Amino acid sequence: MKLPLVWIVAALAAGILLAGPQPFRPAAWLALTVAALLAGLGFLRRGLLLPAFVSGLLSWVFLGAAAARLEQVATSPNHVANLVAAGRIDTSEALRWSGRLRQDPAHLPWGLRYEVDLDEVEVAGRSVAVTGGLRVNYFRGENSQTDPAPEPPPPLRAGDRVEALVRAHLPHNYGNPAAFDARAHLARENIHLTGSLRSAELLRKIAEPPPTLAHRLARVRGRLLAQLDAMFPEAPDHAAVLRAMLLGDRNFIDHRRVEAFQRSSAYHVLVIAGLHVAALATFVLWAGRRLHLSLLARTLVALAVLAAYVAVVEDRPPILRAALMTAVFLSSRMLFRRADLLNTLAVAALILLVAHPSALADPSFQLSFLTIGTIGALAVPWMDRSSGIYLRALEHLDDVTRDAAHPPRAAQFRLDARAAADWLVPRLPARLAVRAAAFITAPCRVVLRLWEIFLLSATIQLGMTPMLAYYFHRVSLAGPLANIPAVLLTGLIVPAGFLALGASLMWSVLGSAAAKVLGVLVGALIAAVEWFARWHWASYRLPGPPRLELIAFFFTVILMAIAARAARTRWQWIVAVPLALLALAIATHPWAPSLERGRLEVTVLDVGQGDSLFAAFPDGHTMLIDGGGTLGATRVGGMRTGFDIGEQVVSPYLWHRGLKRLDVVALTHAHQDHLGGLAAVLENFRVGELWVGRDVASSAFRALLEVARERGVRVVHHTRAEGFAWDGVAGQVLWPDTPDEVQTAKNNDSLVLRLVHGRVALLLPGDIEGPVERELAAEGVPLRAEFLKVAHHGSKTSTNTDWLAGVAPRLAAISVGETNPFGHPHPDLLERLRAADARVLRTDRDGAITVLSDGQTLRVHSFYPSN
Repeated sequence: MKLPLVWIVAALAAGILLAGPQPFRPAAWLALTVAALLAGLGFLRRGLLLPAFVSGLLSWVFLGAAAARLEQVATSPNHVANLVAAGRIDTSEALRWSGRLRQDPAHLPWGLRYEVDLDEVEVAGRSVAVTGGLRVNYFRGENSQTDPAPEPPPPLRAGDRVEALVRAHLPHNYGNPAAFDARAHLARENIHLTGSLRSAELLRKIAEPPPTLAHRLARVRGRLLAQLDAMFPEAPDHAAVLRAMLLGDRNFIDHRRVEAFQRSSAYHVLVIAGLHVAALATFVLWAGRRLHLSLLARTLVALAVLAAYVAVVEDRPPILRAALMTAVFLSSRMLFRRADLLNTLAVAALILLVAHPSALADPSFQLSFLTIGTIGALAVPWMDRSSGIYLRALEHLDDVTRDAAHPPRAAQFRLDARAAADWLVPRLPARLAVRAAAFITAPCRVVLRLWEIFLLSATIQLGMTPMLAYYFHRVSLAGPLANIPAVLLTGLIVPAGFLALGASLMWSVLGSAAAKVLGVLVGALIAAVEWFARWHWASYRLPGPPRLELIAFFFTVILMAIAARAARTRWQWIVAVPLALLALAIATHPWAPSLERGRLEVTVLDVGQGDSLFAAFPDGHTMLIDGGGTLGATRVGGMRTGFDIGEQVVSPYLWHRGLKRLDVVALTHAHQDHLGGLAAVLENFRVGELWVGRDVASSAFRALLEVARERGVRVVHHTRAEGFAWDGVAGQVLWPDTPDEVQTAKNNDSLVLRLVHGRVALLLPGDIEGPVERELAAEGVPLRAEFLKVAHHGSKTSTNTDWLAGVAPRLAAISVGETNPFGHPHPDLLERLRAADARVLRTDRDGAITVLSDGQTLRVHSFYPSN
């Protein structure tokens, strides 16, 4: 068995997945592990190899399940997440949290971020011991330079003991299908609570205990980040890229630049992982060879450098995986053994999964191992049998006794190269004639190495495309070409960057010279990436592939890997056909969207304190009304200070429904909590028309119209008395009364829509308030509706008694943010809805709310079960 560890880690992963839905205790899984192991030993003694093999794999399956269950139940009873869930800590009010700073305060474009390892919280005048992590943000605002904070935050270092008076809460998960699990993601980073400081005075240092080794390393990292900024005072964009590539800090990279790296499929160079580790390790080994160090010394130095690298970077899981694989590979070289890349990968996966079984569900873990697995399973054998035979043929070109050892094609290539060198000898000066063979072999090696980089990039692209489409809904066709300069330049930037950092710390003059060289390399990387990113046709967004399609694709990839490693050319061509078809299906998503044909659907999405509604009509027409948005989602110096609701909440829901296009996107009015997410929607989907009511002279509204123009979306103004009809659904525009331009957006500018499907009507009034409600009711506008999307998130100033009398809703949905600062929905409003005998659903409690009409009746369901 050439790949025993691959079988073992596959069995362990299967056990981790098996443990998820099973209620068995860890002891039960451990007992099954022992039983399977004893059975395997018994079969082995009898010479029954196949039953022994199966029993051995089962023991690893049960061990994986036991490890997963142990991780689930091993949480400390005073862990802050458990205490909040049990109601022992009330997160609805500000509390005094104490602990030690995990690292130096992170200086962000818009403020500071603190991460605290908690040990105590004051609740009702008494101290409660806790464990867990707290992330606190302090926002200076866009005008911090001209209007500084009255009191700057105190100077703090990693390891300082601090106290923060802050209203901390569990990370919020949006209640929509396919929503990103932010709580689990942050928990993997050991962050369990988040909060924002209202004032710098609410955070204070209470002690300076001796720093631990982890704290000292965090201080070193802070020093290196500050030094990078000092090296590029005139080129902060270069410093931002280097902060990401060298130390894992991506906070300062311009949003548009990030998009360029994503569109060109070169974003991986900004995430410290295998490429960066390989570049650093290769440089260290090369330098050791130049210094005539022994193999043992070179290996130990490389391992020490990698250990230090892992210790100081921020985004540790990807680099830890890469460093572990590199350490296994280097250690095998010391034993003079040739380690198979797949077995090396399996060793790293085995160690990490036994330590943290939940890592299996982490997309970063999956993508890291999928990348290296694709290289080992496909790229290595393909390179070995294409460029590899010719590279080997170029070695010892003058030795004719080696010709017969090469395959016929390589032997002929070798003879041709030797003949070319012999032809060149008499035509060169005597001093250069002795290097004639090198003049022939060097260009050949360059071309063959470029081919390998292209083949490597294309193979990785093939293996990664399904998961990138599944998790990130992006396909980039430029990747195989764009990654040639990106990989080559990264291989130079990483070692050059650390050399320049070291030089600048020792001698500023030397550091300045090194920074100039490094700046040229970074500038070349940015220019190459942005050039490929301008191939707009080569990058697009789409729904993720169905899981059955993913399973079929990777099963076919495994068949291809078996054929490639066995050098079965015929079987590779046979398997290539279904593999190509599956890859094409993933890259185009030819499947119909998931819509209930013949019914009218309106889904009120959970977008926090904002509005976004998806409507699907009986004939398949689709409409998105508003895109949500957060008041803090502004930009400072090109960087986003908050959450992009359109990219991270609304778009994933639409992709989950299998949508690639929308017939209409409607903006009710130009407030940030309705408009903020629409730019991302217009960029991510093919949109037919953008519907608006009144024109607004605001920069945000004008920017949205500019995005629509760039994307070729027709902008249509709608006013009162206009309408549309789509397959039995009559749409009526009830407001605004005129399309006149206004200077600032107001709630009463809202586009009000009423949808009538047979005997069922749905009323969607945006954020209108009392004056417009009264005007519509007084003029006898048809208002009756079985379903009402409550205006202005349940504000006291909307949905008055006369309005409710005219609408007479049976069901009312309120789009509102959890623990929002406005007190929505107002108790008076809730009382009016109860008096009107309307059933109330709220997105902060029920998640996404979906109503379905067949023209006669109305059905409703929500993401979270409701009473």
